[in-house]
Amino acid sequence: MWAVIKVPLYINGGGIRYGSSSKNGCNSFVRGRKYSVKMCSTPGQNVQVSVKSKIEQLPIMVNGCTGKMGRAVLEASIAAGLQPVPICFGGPEDEGKTVEAGGKEIIVHGPSDRENILSSVFEEHPNLIVVDYTLPAAVNDNSELYCKVGVPFVMGTTGGDREKLYKTVADSKVYAVISPQMGKQVVAFLAAMEIMAEQFPGAFSGYSLQVMESHQASKLDTSGTAKAVISCFEKLGVSFDLDEVQLIRDPVQQVEMVGVPEEYLLGHAFHMYHLTSPDGTVSFEFQHNVCGRSIYAEGTVDAILFLAKKVKLKEEKRIYDMIDVLREGNMR
Repeated sequence: MWAVIKVPLYINGGGIRYGSSSKNGCNSFVRGRKYSVKMCSTPGQNVQVSVKSKIEQLPIMVNGCTGKMGRAVLEASIAAGLQPVPICFGGPEDEGKTVEAGGKEIIVHGPSDRENILSSVFEEHPNLIVVDYTLPAAVNDNSELYCKVGVPFVMGTTGGDREKLYKTVADSKVYAVISPQMGKQVVAFLAAMEIMAEQFPGAFSGYSLQVMESHQASKLDTSGTAKAVISCFEKLGVSFDLDEVQLIRDPVQQVEMVGVPEEYLLGHAFHMYHLTSPDGTVSFEFQHNVCGRSIYAEGTVDAILFLAKKVKLKEEKRIYDMIDVLREGNMR
C-alpha cells in the first residue's frame, strides 16, 4: 500500500509549498528557496529524504587539479555537491589539458592572462571559492593573484614564503583558509600540541629531538606539518634545526625502513618525532601515519564550506586555519 507523503519545501509569503509522491521509485521535487529534496521509496523500505543546502552548490576553482592531491580534492568536492567551474590554472606543461571528473570537464589554463581569466570567472560566479594545490614555488605568485582579484581561497599548498603569504592576504583583506595540513584528525593532534606548548613552556628543556618524515618522492619540500610540530617542541624547550629533519623519499627505504605499504608509495605521509632526556633514561615518541589522500581531500571540502560561510556572514576576521575549521564544529 502506497501512502501520499507531503514534504514542505519552503515558506513563501506565509504559505508552505509541498511536493508529493504516490508512485513507485524516486521523485525529485521542485527546488525551493532554501532546499532541494529527493525522496525514494520501494515496497518494504522506509522513505528516505536527502536534503542539500544551497551552500553545498557553491562554485569552486581547483587549481592544480592535474596533480594527485588536486584531483582528489576535485572528486571529493563533486561528491559533496560543490560545483567546479570549467576552468582552472596549472603550469605551462599542463596548459590546454582537459581534466574529467564526476562527468565534468575542466580546461587547464597556463600562466598567461590569469588575472583576466580569474576576474571574468569571479564576475560570473561572485560566490566563487578558489582551492590551491599547486607547487611550493607558485604559492606566493598565486596568492598575490587571488588577493589582487579579491577572490576567497583555500591554500592547501605547502612551502613558499609563508610570512609573505600571510602579509599579502592581510593587506588585501581577502578571506582565506591557510593550512599546511588539511587532515582533520592530524590537525586535532596539532591543536593539542599547541595547547601543550602554550600551557607548559619549557617542559622538555634539555631533551633532544629526532624527526623523520616520509612522503611520496614527488613531494619536494619538508612537510608543513612537521614544521608546525617542531615549532611546538621548540616552545616546549627543545633546540632543533629544520635541516636535521630526516626526509625519506626513496621507495626502497620507505618500504623496508619506514614500513609504508607498497600500494601507497605514491601517496602517504608517515611522521615520527622522538624525544630523549639529557641522560638518556626517558624517551617519548609521537607518530602519525597516513596512507592515501582522502583525509586531506575531505578536510579541504570542510574548509571550503567553512570559508563560504564566513564570507557570507562578512566576518571581521579574514585569515583562518584548519584549527578554526575544527573549532566551528560543523564538519561533515
